[in-house]
Amino acid sequence: MRVLFAFFTMFFLSPVYAVDDWYKPPVSATWHWQLQGIVNESYDVDIYDIDLFDSPVELIQRLQASGKKVICYFSAGSYEDWRPDAAAFAEQDLGKTLSGWDNERWLDIRSDQVKSIMASRLALAAKKGCDGVEPDNVDTYRHNTGFSARSNDQLAFNRFLAAQAHQRGLAIGLKNDLDQLRALVNDFDFAVNEQCFEFSECRALSIFIKNGKPVLNAEYREMYLEDMAQREAMCKESIIQQFSTLILPLKLNDVFRVSCLP
Repeated sequence: MRVLFAFFTMFFLSPVYAVDDWYKPPVSATWHWQLQGIVNESYDVDIYDIDLFDSPVELIQRLQASGKKVICYFSAGSYEDWRPDAAAFAEQDLGKTLSGWDNERWLDIRSDQVKSIMASRLALAAKKGCDGVEPDNVDTYRHNTGFSARSNDQLAFNRFLAAQAHQRGLAIGLKNDLDQLRALVNDFDFAVNEQCFEFSECRALSIFIKNGKPVLNAEYREMYLEDMAQREAMCKESIIQQFSTLILPLKLNDVFRVSCLP
């Protein structure tokens, strides 16, 4: 009954925005991505991508007052045991542990309860005043999660997230999920990618650029920091492809930051 009530609230009581009434970032937008540590507010960029739960409203408002748009990050495909809504997840919806992340478990994206919680997170993003969202781990069908979700389940879940974000006046980015870029480009407003140059995967992302939507890319390879020739070659290619590429620490804690754009 509680799940049915949550869905009634989610679909019928949420604010409805006019068609296309949300932020649409431009191709080659500049950005800063920081999910850990005290957020460095000094970068002269178009977009800040920061944590939904850890970022107070006052921070979001300060960034916006300085002319920046704010994208709020949360994980849509994994359970994180330290989040304030962690107790809302049902045990049967929690799968295997993510490789390299001992306090995260995969979620069953087919679950109505999981969808209800994600809709609540989107409502929180709207309430805090975020301009958009970056839901992470939206390619669960490609991993050994403990569930039998397939590519069609992932498409349905990702489109659900996009529709719910837009219903609340939020832009939404598609995180990685390279195999479904073409199918989802019309549903999402921008792409967020990690290491497409390192793994020679950037070509697939060009579908977003062709549709007038930016690709916000992060590279973690130490070579791009230590070898100027390698960095310049990668950045030159990024600029040609009109990507918005940053070289960042894997922890996304602002220990260093190199931008391929001015």
